Amino acid sequence: MTDSVALDPVDLEILRVLQNDARTTNRDLAAAVGIAPSTCLDRVGRLRRCGVILGHELRLDPARLGRSLEALLLVQVRPHRRELIGPFVERIRGLPESRALFHLTGPDDYLVHVAVSGTGDLQRLVLDEFTSRREVARVETRLIFQQWACGPLLPPPDRAASGRVE
Repeated sequence: MTDSVALDPVDLEILRVLQNDARTTNRDLAAAVGIAPSTCLDRVGRLRRCGVILGHELRLDPARLGRSLEALLLVQVRPHRRELIGPFVERIRGLPESRALFHLTGPDDYLVHVAVSGTGDLQRLVLDEFTSRREVARVETRLIFQQWACGPLLPPPDRAASGRVE
């Protein structure tokens, strides 16, 4: 378990603002949360050091990169053993089509978010990179019609009220 981190309402507001726009300047962030810029810089630095803020992320439009079809692949791996899982995960993470990979409970072992140029490319990906692997027992494909970002991610109300997040 990770050590608890004390977050007050100002910290929570900093996190909310930055999640809505990570490029917010320190001066604008400080004004938005009602503190001095030097205090704001110190607080953001503390949130980074204690691991609450993990980094910055660049989001790209897959369609503008020639990958207009996105899908979720539900993958079942058999046998589900550590010596097969590591190489499988590294291979899937290394595919240029892979956007995200999740290890799951339940009947499916993995959920893979992919972006491809079209149905032919998706078929090639499933056949050549997934079902051709001996450990892959099954792949189900779900096309993504549209997606929305959600958030911001903040602690549950009971933890936020106590001022501590684990």
